[in-house]
Amino acid sequence: MRTIIANLLKKVTELLEFFIALMLSVGIILLCLRLAASLIYIPNLEVWPNYDDLLELCFNLIIGVELIRMVYYHTPNTVFEVLIFAIARQIIIDHSSIWGNLIGVCAIAVLFATRKYLFCEFDVPSETVLRASTKVKTANKLLDIHLPYEDENTLRDIILKQMEKEEINPAVGACVYFPKCGLRVAKMNNGKISRIEVIRAIH
Repeated sequence: MRTIIANLLKKVTELLEFFIALMLSVGIILLCLRLAASLIYIPNLEVWPNYDDLLELCFNLIIGVELIRMVYYHTPNTVFEVLIFAIARQIIIDHSSIWGNLIGVCAIAVLFATRKYLFCEFDVPSETVLRASTKVKTANKLLDIHLPYEDENTLRDIILKQMEKEEINPAVGACVYFPKCGLRVAKMNNGKISRIEVIRAIH
């Protein structure tokens, strides 16, 4: 019963996230159209939108776009980008005191330091699922990665070899890691690995 409720809540939250992202997308598109139709008024500082209005609205639209990405992708990198744009908007648009600007700059520096030193290499992955029978040299060429292999090794061969070395039991979700790349068992048929997810690090 608890599992059924948990799955139901998961589906509901996914639908709500999709609906919120959809509403935000429609709102951004309508604002972009309104802004495009009003650009002729920019030289007139007494009529919306003047240059300051344009700058503020563009920042808000960019933050809205990043929010949609954050809702959809659920990655640390999208959260980072939303925060960067929000702080930059505060510094550039609000014209606060020099101390406020300094705090904003320090906050951006802390965010960049966090991204560089605290994000795990595989926090922001690019994932591709391939057949386990795919030749390693083919996967290397397709995905621009550098998995180690010998002769006609397949992805199944090297993941099983690495699992044996690390004493990992083959199972769906089991992972092994190589420099700048990882392999995860995505699917098994009759106890045999049939699909492998190749995880490429972004940075």
